[in-house]
Amino acid sequence: MKVLLVNGSPHKAGCTNRALQEAAGTLNQEGIETEIFWIGNKPIGGCIGCRKCSEIGKCVFDDIVNQIRDKVYEADGFIFGTPVHYGAASGNITAFMDRLFYSELCGNYNRGFYMKPAAAVISARRAGTTAAFDQMNKYFTIQEMPVVSSRYWNMVHGALPEQVEEDKEGLYTMRVLGRNMAYLLKCQEAAKNAGVKLPEKEDAVFTNFVR
Repeated sequence: MKVLLVNGSPHKAGCTNRALQEAAGTLNQEGIETEIFWIGNKPIGGCIGCRKCSEIGKCVFDDIVNQIRDKVYEADGFIFGTPVHYGAASGNITAFMDRLFYSELCGNYNRGFYMKPAAAVISARRAGTTAAFDQMNKYFTIQEMPVVSSRYWNMVHGALPEQVEEDKEGLYTMRVLGRNMAYLLKCQEAAKNAGVKLPEKEDAVFTNFVR
């Protein structure tokens, strides 16, 4: 089993990465393989709603969003991390998530994310964490992904990684998240081995509010 942890910070070795490392270390202790994937610090364009992904099975803009796709298919669970920028997730991770999740749902019929456990991790110097946390969780619930919780909301505080080290409760929260993620993955594996099938799927229904 493998969990893919996505670092949505422009700083590869910053506070967000430190939080993800704590969760990854706990997952490793629980026998779960991990990989931390950094989306980089080059600008990522947003979704333009062209819907070409429904025809070609991936985003029409061939950048970091498509480069992670194979890793998404191979992973059994996900943790997406972001710093807080102006009370919300970073611009790059927002554009990245918009295009990855939309093209996966629209183009590949949700084969990469469906029923795979997911969680968001937020880092901030001071405030905006809960707003960014709510924003990130919406990606998971629209893709039928079980959302993994921790003892508290998944956040760490600090302007530098060494300051995150002083956030003992934040790091504790990351470890609890790692253990809870591992438990759910093992439960899913046990269910699969016992012959428990995934939920029955039915055709989606789309209703506009304007008739």
